[in-house]
Amino acid sequence: MATTPQFVATPQVWMSQLTAANTARDGSGTLVTLVTGAASPGTRIDKIRIMGVGTVTAGMIRFFLASAGNTRLIKERAVAATTPSGTVPGWEDEWTLQDGLYLPSASWSLLAAPNNAETFNIFAYGGNL
Repeated sequence: MATTPQFVATPQVWMSQLTAANTARDGSGTLVTLVTGAASPGTRIDKIRIMGVGTVTAGMIRFFLASAGNTRLIKERAVAATTPSGTVPGWEDEWTLQDGLYLPSASWSLLAAPNNAETFNIFAYGGNL
C-alpha cells in the first residue's frame, strides 16, 4: 500500500457505447470494455457517467472487473424508463468512486453491459498513475 496519495499523472476520459442486451450477472455474454489498465503503476477510475440515447426502458447497467480470465460483477446501476423530448431530458446516471477504482496492470479491465438492447453512451474519468 502506498504511504503517500496516488494522483493521476495523465488525466484521461474513456468512452464507449453499449447496445447489446446481456441479462447475465456472471460475466458471460456480450460485454463492452470501458477501460483497460495501463502497465505498472496502473490506472485509476474516479467517475463513470452513463447517458441513455433516446427512449430507454427500466433495466440495469452492469459493471464487471476482468483479470486473468476471471470476470466478476462489481456494480449494478438501475435504469429508469424515460422518453426524452423537448422538455424531458434523457436518462442519465453518474457513479462516483470515492477512493477510485484501481486497475493495477494491463491485464485488468472494467467492462459493462446493459440489461436491455438499448443504446447508452458511457464515459469513464480518471487516468494513468
